[in-house]
Amino acid sequence: MFWRTATRTFDLTHRALIMGVVNVTADSFSDGGQFVEVEQAVAHARQLAAEGAEIIDIGGESTRPGAAPVTEEEELRRVIPVIAALNEIWREPPLLRGGRLSTLNSQPSTFPVLSIDTRKPAVALAALRLGVGIVNDVGGLREPAMREAVREHGAGAIAMHMQGEPQTMQAAPHYADVTAEVREFFRQTFEASVTCGIAPMCLAFDPGIGFGKTVEHNLALIRNLDSMRVGGRPVVLGVSRKSFLSRVLGSTALEDRAWPTVALTSYGRERGASVFRVHAVRPNVEALRMTEAMLLSPDTAAA
Repeated sequence: MFWRTATRTFDLTHRALIMGVVNVTADSFSDGGQFVEVEQAVAHARQLAAEGAEIIDIGGESTRPGAAPVTEEEELRRVIPVIAALNEIWREPPLLRGGRLSTLNSQPSTFPVLSIDTRKPAVALAALRLGVGIVNDVGGLREPAMREAVREHGAGAIAMHMQGEPQTMQAAPHYADVTAEVREFFRQTFEASVTCGIAPMCLAFDPGIGFGKTVEHNLALIRNLDSMRVGGRPVVLGVSRKSFLSRVLGSTALEDRAWPTVALTSYGRERGASVFRVHAVRPNVEALRMTEAMLLSPDTAAA
């Protein structure tokens, strides 16, 4: 299975990816305010890459439960300088600049692919024009303008499922069958995206753990990740430090969510997820590689 982005094509057949999170926000639930300055955000991105993140996901608007939206102008002010600074550090070789497809990587690159975490088409378009390779849309690629931005730039795209909006999504989440409904959303999004001209190889799907879901909904989706894939496309899992972990464990301490995140990276890989969005990269990379060593037969590993 291959996932194509604007700057690189990843071979996910036997090797999953870690996406490191850089929140350029003052109010993100896990690290709000730590990386609001460009220098702080850039240093954090470089640290995540050094620990093994092959994608760096940059976001300028918190989408935690209850979060208020920010303006387009403010979101651009937060993320564009960070992207520009990282481009200076991780500039692609001259022969690869401007190309929609560069190298095919089954092993780690010397520099990660940049991703923009946004619901706003204008923010996505500005980031793509600076060479970002992936649009991570918690709005699920519902807006035609977002799909057009992805199509125009040949970008990779993650369509995430969310019931409602961040300000209200946890008020009273309800599903008749959460797994079936999320899978149907993926199917409809896949069809709409391909119809508008996005290459199927560019698409990936995220069930949106914690976005309009109860603890029971989250656990059901994680258990059934292997049934969530549509069109043979990758499944992205983002559980890192989320509050449902505390509810399962009976702990309110944020630091107590770290090792459960690692456990779910291992479990999620076994259940078929291919991309893991995390805050702490190194332990999740180690769990992922160990799990893959156990999953692959000697014959498969040698292929």
